[in-house]
Amino acid sequence: MSIQRRHFLSSLAAAALPAAARPAATVMLAQDAPPDVDPAGFLVSEKFDGVRALWDGERLRFRSGLPVFAPAWFTAALPSLPLDGELWLGRGRFEALSGIVRRARPLDADWRALRYLVFDRPGSDAPFARRAAELQQLVRQAAVPWLTAVAQQAVPDAAALQARLQQVLASGGEGLVLHRADARWRAGRSADLLKLKPLADAEATVIAQLPGRGRHAGRLGALRVRDADGTVFDIGSGFSDAQRLQPPVPGQVVTYAYRGRTAASVPRFAAFVRVREPGL
Repeated sequence: MSIQRRHFLSSLAAAALPAAARPAATVMLAQDAPPDVDPAGFLVSEKFDGVRALWDGERLRFRSGLPVFAPAWFTAALPSLPLDGELWLGRGRFEALSGIVRRARPLDADWRALRYLVFDRPGSDAPFARRAAELQQLVRQAAVPWLTAVAQQAVPDAAALQARLQQVLASGGEGLVLHRADARWRAGRSADLLKLKPLADAEATVIAQLPGRGRHAGRLGALRVRDADGTVFDIGSGFSDAQRLQPPVPGQVVTYAYRGRTAASVPRFAAFVRVREPGL
């Protein structure tokens, strides 16, 4: 999880309602798609870098169950049926978006720039292709600029899927979502919903070992590293148990994988890959 997302979620928790007043939302979750995934039988859409928001027909909530303090005019136009989607400000603008939606007193001018991109109807018994068509109809009936049904399209083969992915990435997007067209809605993570995102890798120099907590108590929790541009960040995932007991030491160069960068150039979801052997 990126530093910005951790800060965002922490700020929401600080304003939390009592547990009984904020039931956690039940959602479908995507698995990582293999790089050579066959898109046959799937509908494909862009994966938007927004804030997940669920509408239950009366209230808009974050996935955590906490309320979204949206202006009344924003929610008044939403249908009485449950919706699942993303609050979105634009590609690469997650940090600005999180600042807007976490305010307890929403600012109309800020919310006018947001869109609610809906991509599913939680709890529906219809297959996804029908649910997607129903969303298009609901959005047309609402006829407001801030409610949009995410475009879904069939892709003929793996080559066309990769071409679509490269098009999205070149436009500043972060990847694709593949949803099995005949799948019924069901909560949790499954192969009915896949996310296809690129993994880049880079190198950084270890500057400190951070102690672990909980199940990692007494061994490595994360490596603090500095990349070639001078950006300092932590790598906390990707280690084996043996590597946590004998981790890379300060001065060593490590390779890490990541999925894009924040506006501050911090790698997103950095994960340890290997130590670079001397001379390589």
